[in-house]
Amino acid sequence: MRRRTVKAGNLEEILQVTAPAQASEEDAATPAAAPPRPEEQGLRTEFEFELPRGYVDESGTVHRHGAMRLATARDELRPQIDLRVKENPAYLSVVLLSQVITRVGSITDVHAGVVERMYATDVAFLQDFYRRVNSEGHTRAAVTCPHCEGGFEVDLSGGRLGES
Repeated sequence: MRRRTVKAGNLEEILQVTAPAQASEEDAATPAAAPPRPEEQGLRTEFEFELPRGYVDESGTVHRHGAMRLATARDELRPQIDLRVKENPAYLSVVLLSQVITRVGSITDVHAGVVERMYATDVAFLQDFYRRVNSEGHTRAAVTCPHCEGGFEVDLSGGRLGES
């Protein structure tokens, strides 16, 4: 890339020289293709879930459906400098989950206090969900029927029985 010294007098000239070529009339007539959405590219960054028990807010409303996004390196590193985690290493999962959960029911401001007030069953579910999403890249789990011992997969994201 070449550098140019810009003076007040030759600014218009430089803008004309460095401007992209004008589109032909044919190009203007054809609409530009929209960039592919992340779903079309195959990278899924947010995963829906359904909590086993549900989060009960201050007004008594139960929230079961939510979403979790993929964790970034920053999400993994930030809890390491959190004073709550330094004082109690078990608090790591609370801080980490509060960063990657994007919503629980109608609650979009998910913070450590929300995760703290969740039932232990739901926190354990979310820890396993986090591991599956970020390590394995999906929400499916292999299970075995206790009666016929047949193996099959279930989706942990919270679909109702009989739904695919």
